[in-house]
Amino acid sequence: MAALPSITTLPHLPDADLSKVLDLLFEPSPPLHALSLPVLRSTAFPTYDVLVAAVNAQLGALAQSDSPADVEKLSEILCAHPRLGEKKVESEQSRAEQAQLQKGGEEEKEKLAKLNREYEDKFPGLRYVVFVNGRERPVIMENMRARIDRGDIKAERLEAIQAMCDIAADRAAKL
Repeated sequence: MAALPSITTLPHLPDADLSKVLDLLFEPSPPLHALSLPVLRSTAFPTYDVLVAAVNAQLGALAQSDSPADVEKLSEILCAHPRLGEKKVESEQSRAEQAQLQKGGEEEKEKLAKLNREYEDKFPGLRYVVFVNGRERPVIMENMRARIDRGDIKAERLEAIQAMCDIAADRAAKL
């Protein structure tokens, strides 16, 4: 797994390197690059946690916007995360984080796939994002079911943003 550069070097790095930092922390997402690169170039962050908080604020502003373009941009960023339990996962970090979700019987895997479909039908343009953090598949599926049943797309966007940023903070601590 790649290592993050020293936080003090970020304002001096080329855009390609800054994009790699965002990809390591979050997931590869050109809309996130477009949103956050100007901040990474112009701000001296004292820690990666502060950087993640800044991205969280940017994403929260998109979530609070009534602009369809902002909502679409946020959806694209959130959908950069792989579906839970998917076999083909692009980023090395997500593969490692989801490894335990690959265990278990076919019936449980199908139930997770069904929940993913139901979630995406309930919340068009979103993908379920959660900080797995060692939790077992049944616990994750209970959380997914509760979020589907809640049926609040605005709350769902905020919860997905928070999960994405919790994942990024955890990755920063490990990289």
